[in-house]
Amino acid sequence: MTIPVENPATEELLGEIADAGEQGVNDAVAAARSAFNSRLWMGKNPSERQAILWRAADLIDAHREDLALLVTLETGKTLKDARGGDVSGAADAFRYFAGLSRNSNGQSVGVDGPFSVRADREPFGVVGAITPWNYPLCIAAWKLAPALACGNSVVLKPSELTPFSTLRLGQLLAEAGVPAGTVNIVNGYGDSTGDALARHNDVDKLTFTGSTRTGRRLMVASAESNLKPVSLELGGKSANIVFADADRKAAVRGALWGAFTNQGQICTAGSRLLVESSIHDEFLEWLLRRVRSLKIGDPRQDDVTIGSLVSKKQMERVLSYIHSGKEEGATLLCGGHREGGVGCFVQPTVFSNVKPEMKIAQEEIFGPVLSVLRFATEEEALWLANSTPYGLAAGVWTADATRAARMANKLRAGTVWINCYNEFDPAAPFGGVKLSGFGRDLGQAALDQYTTVKSTWTAQ
Repeated sequence: MTIPVENPATEELLGEIADAGEQGVNDAVAAARSAFNSRLWMGKNPSERQAILWRAADLIDAHREDLALLVTLETGKTLKDARGGDVSGAADAFRYFAGLSRNSNGQSVGVDGPFSVRADREPFGVVGAITPWNYPLCIAAWKLAPALACGNSVVLKPSELTPFSTLRLGQLLAEAGVPAGTVNIVNGYGDSTGDALARHNDVDKLTFTGSTRTGRRLMVASAESNLKPVSLELGGKSANIVFADADRKAAVRGALWGAFTNQGQICTAGSRLLVESSIHDEFLEWLLRRVRSLKIGDPRQDDVTIGSLVSKKQMERVLSYIHSGKEEGATLLCGGHREGGVGCFVQPTVFSNVKPEMKIAQEEIFGPVLSVLRFATEEEALWLANSTPYGLAAGVWTADATRAARMANKLRAGTVWINCYNEFDPAAPFGGVKLSGFGRDLGQAALDQYTTVKSTWTAQ
């Protein structure tokens, strides 16, 4: 079976990929297991693995413009976002984990009796990775770089909507010197190829970034197979909280790009804007001026700030949420419609008078839709921020450092940004709580995620 891949901005066919299915997954896992058992990668000196991962980062940089264009063509995001969010993010991840690849996490453990005990971290073996379509190159690197730094082999399934940038990354890794069989990329639908990878009894560890619904299914697949450990970075409904004493200019900018970066197709999108009542109306006026100035169009043009959504299905989903917001009584301040007749473009949309129980305030839309809620007190802001089942990220805008610390302490989120938003670095662990998942990408925590601990006892 072949799967057509379209450019969502033009609705033109980019190409086709095969649905690998169970047999394709079996072949890829067998290759990964053979490579791991043969120690083709893990058996290299730490300095060799480090040099190869660093070379991969250099190759990503060398092909920066081609990779950015490829990401733009398959996702519909702007070239600016593709260059920064995907290409730079991928190169940074490989450089960071290249540096950590020589770190030994072993330690001596003091125990009773005539023994010496050492606890060492070892690679799991074969890692299965399933990545989403919103940042296909960057998130593939977030999985591959730490897994490889730890000595694992990897079988990675990208989204069927955005396979080409990941396939190109695989070529660059081979060019950098990663041995054959160590990285294997399988294409296909989640229900066929993804499910087969999650259920495979010779996959030792599974990592996934995507929707909460799919994350639940992968947990079941693991439980029904070999009980492989699973790490999940799932959905979000993040609150971006603006207090009256905030730097207004910075907060407006943070609210704008917190909500509309990548057309809102980012798991940390600040899609719930909480504004203190005393500045609510004025702040909204400033924000709406900025929103209305955003340019929608061909994402390959440098002056375009809003590209297309990734597919017709996603566009229809977003439009259905906009309809729901109007039906439930929220006030539509701008946007709310499809833009043009060709391509999956949706206007940046802002709702006010949003109640916390509305669908647009509770469910992840994954599109350019901002819900604005007002609050009167710090306690009310906290209650509103924590009143969804998600817990991926949150933002706080205030000049009061003590208040900022209180808020960060009480917000139920894996990441809290204070007077900034959507900032990432490969050294900072990233992940969520509640329905936003568990486990962490990036940072030292990612190395822990791709290794298991062995204790060795020696009698004295």
